[in-house]
Formats: sequence, C-alpha cells, structure tokens
Amino acid sequence: MSIIPKLNRFDLSMIVISLVIGMGIFATPAEVATSLSNPFLYFGAWFFGGAISLCGALTFAEIGARYPTTGGFYKAFSYCFHPAFAFMINWILVISNAASVAAVALIGAEYINPIIMPKDLQNDMGIKITSISSVLILYIINLLGIKMSARTQNVLTLFKISMILVLCAAVFKGPTPAIANHAFKHIGNNSIYGFGVSLIAIFFTYGGYQQTINFGGDSINAKVNIPKAIFRGMIIVICLYMLINFAYYSVLGIGGMQHQPALAATLAGVIFGAMGYKIISLLMFVSVLAFINVNIMANPRVYYAMAEDGILPPIFKHINPKTQVQEFGLSFFVAAVLIILFFVNSFEKMLNYVMFFDTVGLSTAALSIFILRKKTKYLDGTGIYTIKWYPLIPVVFITSYWFVTTSIFIENPLAALICLCAFAAGLVIYFITKRTQKPISTS
Repeated sequence: MSIIPKLNRFDLSMIVISLVIGMGIFATPAEVATSLSNPFLYFGAWFFGGAISLCGALTFAEIGARYPTTGGFYKAFSYCFHPAFAFMINWILVISNAASVAAVALIGAEYINPIIMPKDLQNDMGIKITSISSVLILYIINLLGIKMSARTQNVLTLFKISMILVLCAAVFKGPTPAIANHAFKHIGNNSIYGFGVSLIAIFFTYGGYQQTINFGGDSINAKVNIPKAIFRGMIIVICLYMLINFAYYSVLGIGGMQHQPALAATLAGVIFGAMGYKIISLLMFVSVLAFINVNIMANPRVYYAMAEDGILPPIFKHINPKTQVQEFGLSFFVAAVLIILFFVNSFEKMLNYVMFFDTVGLSTAALSIFILRKKTKYLDGTGIYTIKWYPLIPVVFITSYWFVTTSIFIENPLAALICLCAFAAGLVIYFITKRTQKPISTS
C-alpha cells in the first residue's frame, strides 16, 4: 500500500515551524549570552545563524523539489551517493532526533509539573511520568491518521506562535520592569572562539527544517509546495526568534539572561507576575507537545524509505490503508524515545552530541545538491524551485556548518570522538544488514 498525498501547503508550513521551534529558543539564548556578553555580538550571532539556516533551508528546498519522495532525507542522498553513506547519516540522525525528543519532553515536564502535579510528585519520578505520558498521548493521536496528526500539529503550532507574540507584544507595549543588568556579573569572552561556541546552540535552535523533505510522498504538489513551505516557515521562525531575543534583552539584559535558564517563564513572571509565569509555563508545555508530535510524524518516513531499499525489514514500510499510518515504524520511533527517557539526564549535556551529528550530517547531505542538479538536469525549466545565487548559497551553508563542527571538536573532543565512532558503526551495520537481508520477492 503506497502513501496517498494529503498534506497541503499550510500543513507543510506549520510542520516546518514546529520542526524548528522546539524548546531551544526558550533555553539556548542563556547559553549564547554566556559565550557572547556583548549585545552587538549576541544579536549578530542570532542574525548570522538565521541567515545561514535560511541558506540551508533553501538548499534542502531545492533538494525536496528535485526529488520529492517519502523519507526524502534518506532517498535523495542514497540516489546521489551510495545507500551505505545515506544510511550512515540517517541512522545517526534518527537516534539524535529520538534523543532530542526525549530531552525536550523532560524539559516540558519540568515546566508543567509545578502546576499540575501534587507536591509529592514534583520530583524526578513526576517528571518521568509527565514526559512519558505526553509521548504516549501523541503516539495514540498519530495512530489515528496523518491528517489527524497534521490538524493537531496546526493547532499546537498556532499556540506556540501566539505565545511568542504575546511576550513580545507586552515588551513593545510600553515600559517594562526590567531587571537591573548590573546586578549580575557578566561572563563571556566575545572572541571568535566564543562566537563559534555560541553557534552550536544557535544552529540547534534553528535546525529541523530539513526533515520537511521526508513528507514528499505525503504532500500535494510536492515540487511546488515543499520549497514554498520551507521558505515561508523559516522566514516566520527568524522573525519570531529576533523578536523574542529582543524581548529577553529588553527585560533581563545580557547579565540577567546568563543567570536565568528558564527565560520565557522568567520573562512572563517579570511582565505579568506569578500568574503570567504559570500561563507561560503551560504554553511552553504546549510548545513541547508540538515538537514531539512533528517528530513522531516525520521520523518513521525515513524508516519507510530504508525499508523500500531493503535495508530495514519490510514491516517498516507497512501502511494502514485507512489511516495512512506506518504503525510499526511509528511504534519503533516512540519506543526509542521512551527508552531514552529512562536514561537522559539533561538537555544541556546532550547538546554537543546532538549538534555534532547534525552539523556533520546536514553539511554532508547538503553536498548532494551539486550531484542532484546534474542528475535531474531534465527538470530545469519545468517550474520547479531552484536556488538563486547558486552555488554561493549551499557553499556558505556548508562552510559555516564545518566551522561549527570544528568548534565542537575544540569545545568537547570526547563528544566528537564518540559521534565519529557512531558514524563508523552505522557503516558496519549497513553492510551486515545488507549481507543478511533476504532478497525481496517481486512475485
């Protein structure tokens, strides 16, 4: 049973926004402020990160337009390079995505538990219960069908955008009771090294848009709608990020941001009082649900593509004919998230590991645009999206991500070494799987 396209351009735009805006923007500005205490460098880093991410988004938009298919993040690179290379990138990114979902679920539980849980459950056990319950509820919703998942995603994303706009509007409305900036000791070296380290958190906060190409088989008129959805979604994200960073700075200052990891809730508490803190904590939890939901939607599509190539068992590409849901693939990804939830300690500790996977994976995957242009030259002039200022846009994106990869090597060489070993393990797993996989009968 093949996948039937059901997602329109608005659905895809909401998916792009939710893939990008997780919990990062509500936590990582504190880490960026720690590396860059100069306001001009701070905002410059966020603007630079947004510009580079837009270059990446445009690159993957053309990749998605030239090769629209379910599990496109695997299929396109398997087509351009070798299936072993595509598997090596994707299996790590899927693990990385599951780890990110688990970590974000824990952060969301930390915000909502003081509001919904009794005092005796406001501990690690209560956080585990809330995070696991959230994942399971969204798992059930996704089992009901792709269109139900998309509607849920649209609602959660609109809530998320509204929360950011309310916070920003309150700051722009008039004078706010800003925290005394001089009350905190500034840290941060404001050097090239500090700029590079800050981009680790910034690129993580801007990342996720590339997974949109996994919905090529689900999208109506994918060659047109995927590029437009990625572009529009990223422009909205960049504007929202710059606005909320200005709100953080206006109320908390750089020094205040360095010492307030729960930035959005703290900002709401300063502006609206204790009730505002609770309301924003609730809305932040909704934001977490949107991030979890969109990842549950996207990642099984990669399994589908791998199963089509015979790398994974055929059960991974089984589609329920009524709901259009990959029931086994969906269950497998959720199981991975739940297992990680029992072991993950904190979002911050995982950041270097997740970002090393992403910087190496995305920059290498972006190289496929040069090969794809040659292999699909027959599509030129047919109305599909093509990058203006090619090849400058992909070159700038790839070079910038290699700079961040180098920064991670310097910042945490052990994390980089572990990640490189994981990539190598993926190559071994691929060849073992191919050798043991039985030929798929065509009869």
